[in-house]
Amino acid sequence: MTSASEASAGPSWEELVTTALLGTDRRAPAGPVPGRAAPVALLDAAAVETVRRRAGIRPVRAVARPEPVAPDRRPPLPPAAARRLATLLADRPGTGGGRRGTAPDLMELLPQWLALANAHGYAAPPEALPALLDAARGRTDLRPAVLVFAGARALWLARCNKDWRFALRAAPGGGAALPGPDEPERVRRLWREGLFAERVALLAALRTEDAASAREVLSGTWQTERAEDRLMFLDTLRTGLEAADEPFLEAALADRSRNVRATAAELLSALPASALAGRMAKRATACVAVDRTGSTSTAAGTPTLVVEAPHECDPGMERDGVVPKAPAGRGERSWWLGQLVEAAPLGAWSRRFGGRTPAEIVALPVADDWQGELHGAWCRAAVRQWDPEWSRALLGAPSTPEAGGPGAVSLAERAKLLATLSSGERAEWVAGFIATHGLSEAFQLLGVCAVPWAPPLGRAVVDALDIARDAGSYPWSFSGVMGLAERCLDPAEAVRLQPLTATPEDAEDSAPGAGGYWAEAFQRLATTLRLRATMREELAGVGSG
Repeated sequence: MTSASEASAGPSWEELVTTALLGTDRRAPAGPVPGRAAPVALLDAAAVETVRRRAGIRPVRAVARPEPVAPDRRPPLPPAAARRLATLLADRPGTGGGRRGTAPDLMELLPQWLALANAHGYAAPPEALPALLDAARGRTDLRPAVLVFAGARALWLARCNKDWRFALRAAPGGGAALPGPDEPERVRRLWREGLFAERVALLAALRTEDAASAREVLSGTWQTERAEDRLMFLDTLRTGLEAADEPFLEAALADRSRNVRATAAELLSALPASALAGRMAKRATACVAVDRTGSTSTAAGTPTLVVEAPHECDPGMERDGVVPKAPAGRGERSWWLGQLVEAAPLGAWSRRFGGRTPAEIVALPVADDWQGELHGAWCRAAVRQWDPEWSRALLGAPSTPEAGGPGAVSLAERAKLLATLSSGERAEWVAGFIATHGLSEAFQLLGVCAVPWAPPLGRAVVDALDIARDAGSYPWSFSGVMGLAERCLDPAEAVRLQPLTATPEDAEDSAPGAGGYWAEAFQRLATTLRLRATMREELAGVGSG
């Protein structure tokens, strides 16, 4: 027997959909209403069925409400700084197009703004968190600063939105605090039960606080770890590398993984007093000697370095990290020599050559075209051992031909050598390089200089850009340096830029429209510097309201 409710029920949803797909001219809707057109009747029936379906939904069990995030006790942003943050976040890639004009690239100022805000210890405005996380999702370079600025609220939101899960991956243990050396039981549990990323983070954190504790934790499970995991764990020992690490690293030289052996050897070579460093010094210094007889191709009586590269890579050398097989295009003997010299303590060369200083050693001529190989290996050793005296000697004066120095053979090596010097010395050297050679090769060197650039370096960059403009150079050739200057020049340089913002007449041999482009670029640079100065004031609370 049919119930009254079933009898009064209209056509099913499936019937209505079928009629709509076929069309009311091919299939009349069920139960048409007199005086109503078929399409209207179909829509009326669909509306009734929609209400009925919604009314018939059965309630489900309510989910547990998420625990509220702990209050952020850090001070809030000054109002002007909060408004500036909203403006920076609204400037997304793709929101503009074509020629940039004189407007600053706000998105490129966001990393600097975040660094300043974190230095002041401010809390992120809650309403800005979604835009901040979206920005960090698209740019991995922003993530560390964004997660510091956003604090625990970022992790809370990341658990609610899968698009922001990167925040949980970046925070070990999903944001849970890592145990310290004073919590041995928690350390043991996390080390044995945690995910790989959590274990790496734990080891790195322990290493920062207590190197011996981290070494003990790692030693306990070393033999049972996978080769690729052992390599990552071993890499954490670079932080706070100390003489007490030598027994562990020496044992790792016998590891079954070649990559683990190579990393252990590299770390041991960075400990000048280690047994491996001593063995490498003995091998390397035996390959290089001073010839005072004048038998080489240099002038008679001039002390000259002569090189006798190894004739074989014996098992002892291989165990100490020397890779026996040379890359394509490299001779085996020169390949072995470079590895020995790179791993030998740099102090061994002064002892070998009668107490000569690094500058005096580097200045000695090298016979038989071995200079490039020998000096290149010394460059790598200076970087590995973080030796500024050797770096200065190998860099030479920035005004030397090609500014290559006696030993640096590439811009990449010069940049690495510069990184071992103090920030002031770096800036002074690069300023001298630019003054002599211009900006065409300076981009990579500028990248290792501290921000904001020191006044001598800033002046050198602005003067070189002015010279390039007057010389009729293609303006777009310097767009990379211009972009770097916008982020790195001291805002105080904006005053010196003012005369350069006028549009000059194009010289006969200059690119068409170059004068206008240069003026536009200098206007944008000056505007950006003034904006950066304003950002500093806003974050300092100066004139905020």
